[in-house]
Amino acid sequence: MEQYVIRGGNPLVGEVEIGGAKNAALAILTAAVMTDETVRIENLPDVSDINVLLEAISVIGATVERIDRHTVKINGSTIGSISVDYEFIKKIRASYYLLGALLGKYKKAEVPLPGGCNIGSRPIDQHLKGFRALGATVDILHGAIFASAENLAGSHIFLDMVSVGATINIMMAASMAKGNTIIENAAREPHVVDVANFLNSMGANIKGAGTDVIRIRGVECLHGTTYSIVPDMIEAGTYMFAAAATKGDVLIKNVIPKHLEAMTAKLEEIGCDVEEFDDSVRVSAVKRLGRTHVKTLPYPGFPTDMQPQISVTLALANGTSIVTESIFENRFKYADELSRMGACVKVEGNTAIIDGVKGFTGARVSAPDLRAGAALVIAGLAAEGFTVVDDIVYIQRGYEDFEGKLKSLGAEIEKVSSEKEIQKYKLQIV
Repeated sequence: MEQYVIRGGNPLVGEVEIGGAKNAALAILTAAVMTDETVRIENLPDVSDINVLLEAISVIGATVERIDRHTVKINGSTIGSISVDYEFIKKIRASYYLLGALLGKYKKAEVPLPGGCNIGSRPIDQHLKGFRALGATVDILHGAIFASAENLAGSHIFLDMVSVGATINIMMAASMAKGNTIIENAAREPHVVDVANFLNSMGANIKGAGTDVIRIRGVECLHGTTYSIVPDMIEAGTYMFAAAATKGDVLIKNVIPKHLEAMTAKLEEIGCDVEEFDDSVRVSAVKRLGRTHVKTLPYPGFPTDMQPQISVTLALANGTSIVTESIFENRFKYADELSRMGACVKVEGNTAIIDGVKGFTGARVSAPDLRAGAALVIAGLAAEGFTVVDDIVYIQRGYEDFEGKLKSLGAEIEKVSSEKEIQKYKLQIV
């Protein structure tokens, strides 16, 4: 099992390039099978979740041609199965997007109930509600979801709660249903907009993505396209808070500043300098940061995927901060690990009360999930001495060349795979 070994205490300084959005890419890759023509997808992040999904798409029969690390061609005309293997779905939750894609194209799909990071309950009832409203029969049998329909027909669907996954899944199925569909209380996240733009580039007729009402006029078939994925706002935000926590100065390139506004506002509130440019942002911090209160909310609110990163930063700030997690109930599992480094974090239900300390000290910690793992790396970068982060397989699910990009900013970090390598690295650094 690979680990990161980090010697902290150095401010991050320099420039970093942000890749394509993992969450958009996962949905777009599944939507690519909805046409029998070839689709070329560019700016694809080279992370393990993407590679697992491409394998799943290949196993059901689609032709997958990896042009380079960030470009793939997919042709869905050769699909021979509408049943997705459990081995893939247990690794990445987003495999459930194949439900909407296959149901839209073939009017039937079979997908095991999803897995993914254990950050809390993520029910799929809104997905199934949407499919049933479109006329599909949906059953859960033997741990899998079976959906089928003679024909899909447009419908008026009101989501009981804002759900990115349900919005995207329903949007895909409805794009090939007969008639008009309206999704109310739809998710507004940038990757929802990106999936809608991608489907429209294939000939779909989707309007209103980015608002809470999406209108879809179904079409009979979709065609091939070439599409470049939107930059990853969560990867960008992670480097923004890494700069803040280490009192660094980092220019984050290839971003859409509009998508980062919730994070930018909090960084400025706690005392960082943030400069926005056309496609980049610069974050710098020269003094100890201040306290604030944060509540995670659906976009355009503060993202749940950035909650661990801001919490680590606030654990070094002056004063008491309160972080409220309103999306997932199990997202504070990193708090105990952070306490091992000297943080003062008390979790009560869905709220963390954080009394800022002047500094962390290096320790052995374990990444409980993707974003918490990245946050613990940030803590290690800010800490005095050496930190070892175990279970970095979670981090590799969503961050491309994480240690390489951090090294380019002056971080002393190495990926190792044994205790012997950890000791060797420490001796080399000392």
